[in-house]
Amino acid sequence: MRIRTDDEVYRVDAVWLGPPRATFPWRARYVAWGVGIAVFLLVLTVERRMGIGFSFFSTAWALVITIVLTKIICSRISHERPLTAVGVMWLRELTAPRETTSSRGGAASAARVRVSPTRPRPRRARSGRTRARRDRTRGTRARTKEVRGVR
Repeated sequence: MRIRTDDEVYRVDAVWLGPPRATFPWRARYVAWGVGIAVFLLVLTVERRMGIGFSFFSTAWALVITIVLTKIICSRISHERPLTAVGVMWLRELTAPRETTSSRGGAASAARVRVSPTRPRPRRARSGRTRARRDRTRGTRARTKEVRGVR
C-alpha cells in the first residue's frame, strides 16, 4: 500500500519569472524579492552611514552584496521553515538567557606584590670542595634513578 503525502504541493515554488514575454534569465521566489529589496535598502543605508557616497560603483557593490546576502538568507528558509520562523528563532537565540560565569581572579595584577626598598643580597658561594662533591653525587643519583625502574 502506498501512502500519498502532500509534499508535491510544496515542491512547486512560488516563482516570479518576470513580466509576460519578457522573463528574467533567473528564478527567484517571491520571498527572495522581498528579502532582496529589504537587504538592498539596508546595505545602502550602511554605506551612507560609513560615509561612502552615492555613485555607480558603490551602488554596484551594494547590489553584489545584496545578492550574496539574499542567497544566504533564502538558503535557510523553505516552506517548512518560513522567513518569520527563522527571524523569530534568530531573535530568541540572541536574547536567550545565558549562564553567568563568575570569574575567579582575573587579570594578573601587581597590586598585592610586596616590594622591598633594598635589593636582595646574593647568597655566599660554597667552597669548591662541596661543589665538587655535589656534582659527583648528582651524576650517581641520576644514574640510579634511571636504573630503578628497569628490572
